[in-house]
Amino acid sequence: MINFNLFVLPFSLGLIYLLIAIGKSWYLWIKALPAHDKVKLKAGIRHPQLMLGAIREVFMEGLIHRKMWLRNPLMGYMHTSFALGWFLLIVLGNIESRFYSGTHLNAPYYPIFLKFFIHDKLVIFFEVYTVPGIFRFLMDFILLFVLSGLFLAIIKRQKSKWFGMKRAAEYQLTDQISLICLWMIFPMRLLAESYTAGYYGSGGGFMTQPLGGFLVSITPLPSDFIAYTMWWGYSLALGIFFITLPYSRYMHIPTEILLIFFRHCAIQPRKWHSAFSDVEVHACSRCGVCIDVCQLNDAGITDSQAVYFIRGVRDQYVPDEISRKCLVCGRCQEVCPVGIRTDSLRLIKRRELFSSQPSDYSFLPTASLSRGESPRQGGVAYFAGCMSHLTPSIIRAMKGIMEKAGINYVQIDENRSICCGRPLMIAGKDRQANDLITANKELIRQTKAELLVTSCPICYRVFREEYTLPIRVQHHTQFILDLVKSGRIPLQAHFKKVAYHDPCDLGRGSRIYSAPREVLAKVADLVPVINECSDALCCGGSLGILNVSQQQRDEMTKISLSTLMKEQPEILVTACPLCKKTFSKHAEIEVKDIAELVYKAIPG
Repeated sequence: MINFNLFVLPFSLGLIYLLIAIGKSWYLWIKALPAHDKVKLKAGIRHPQLMLGAIREVFMEGLIHRKMWLRNPLMGYMHTSFALGWFLLIVLGNIESRFYSGTHLNAPYYPIFLKFFIHDKLVIFFEVYTVPGIFRFLMDFILLFVLSGLFLAIIKRQKSKWFGMKRAAEYQLTDQISLICLWMIFPMRLLAESYTAGYYGSGGGFMTQPLGGFLVSITPLPSDFIAYTMWWGYSLALGIFFITLPYSRYMHIPTEILLIFFRHCAIQPRKWHSAFSDVEVHACSRCGVCIDVCQLNDAGITDSQAVYFIRGVRDQYVPDEISRKCLVCGRCQEVCPVGIRTDSLRLIKRRELFSSQPSDYSFLPTASLSRGESPRQGGVAYFAGCMSHLTPSIIRAMKGIMEKAGINYVQIDENRSICCGRPLMIAGKDRQANDLITANKELIRQTKAELLVTSCPICYRVFREEYTLPIRVQHHTQFILDLVKSGRIPLQAHFKKVAYHDPCDLGRGSRIYSAPREVLAKVADLVPVINECSDALCCGGSLGILNVSQQQRDEMTKISLSTLMKEQPEILVTACPLCKKTFSKHAEIEVKDIAELVYKAIPG
């Protein structure tokens, strides 16, 4: 007997189209990888531990949605019910279809529409321990699991706050079509299986059989006609969903799998647009989680959040204004359930826009230390940075600390200063930044130092990531902590009620959270802060945003300050000269750098 009916064609054609589209995309992305990344991918595929790790992450993030659970259990359950539930329906359906067909090779549509072709004896709930009964019970239970997620998805459209979201992402036309089809798939399956079970009086489970009997009893139209119509609707919903998926937000489902394998094979993003960045863009699910955490909302800006920027990159149309309108603070990528490096994508687009501009720094003279800045073999090279020169009390404190500790140091930017280059990089002008990097590298080399210390997290990050220096690089919080632990600086003063603010580039950018707190614990009583560590708010003075008014910056700063002032601290402490300068304009209490507190705590 051939199990075939015309209604399976929409599903079958849609599935074929989807597999071709995904296969083509994967092929082009892998083909576009640089040669060394292809070598990494081949080596990774042959490495069992790497592959097992990748498969585990696919399961935990692609099906269980672990990060969503951690963010909001209701959101996590909704995503899990859809992803894991559908996956289990497919797996168990294939096992069930093989039980009935007696063969391991079935048409792809057969497990999907099995209840149309098979109408064996009714297995009631109490007969669940028979083989057919187990299948009936499990398939109905999993279908109910998926439908519960659908119910929550519908509720979320109206009550997004219940799911930890103030705003949801706006969908394009293809997203809306795919969403409607996705929402129709499982109700249509429920109705098709229920009507069929009701018409034949058998074949249903604990949910579909009684529901089918009820529906048949109240429907005036022929039950077989309605059941057949529902099977057509189920197939059409699947087929249209498959065809629109590659052009909608749901393309993230297959793309995230590839992205996970790329990462486990140590394939990294590039400075310029690459296959990896294209995969990241298509792996965005547009879940909207990044919208609420974006501080641009505080300034009334609602069109430049990461989800809309990434959507524009995918559609190959990103207005210059959206590319520039970003703090580059990293809050969005910190909460992204897919782990997309949105800051890197934003900088890639900026490089495409501005890198072709001619360099303006050819006038820089050959770098050399000035008189009085004699080389200190094996000592410390201190680079204060531009923003520290605008907050000179930090420089005075650092010099005082090093002198009290007997440190052999030289400040390489004491009498003249060349920017570290990161502000230019954030603006997308890497080629211009290289002129500054070359000059600074020569200055650092001339110091003959073994350690480079900077007070600016922006400088620290670029020295560590871009300079490829042969010496160690530390932010001054790390440096001071080492001095305190080694007993080279005695501390006596103790400050009450101090709130600490994590700078973006030091915290999320460089993952330095414990060093500042360990130092402060020696000299102050830290009060709790609502948003701290990876959830810290940007001060609003970010060099990354290029096209907002001062008034909009001030709004962001004031809201950041309000969260830091909840416990009414006596002093606001940060570890970034830019943050100190920005907060000082609006704070009603003292704003200090950690170095200033430590210096003040040293006797004498």
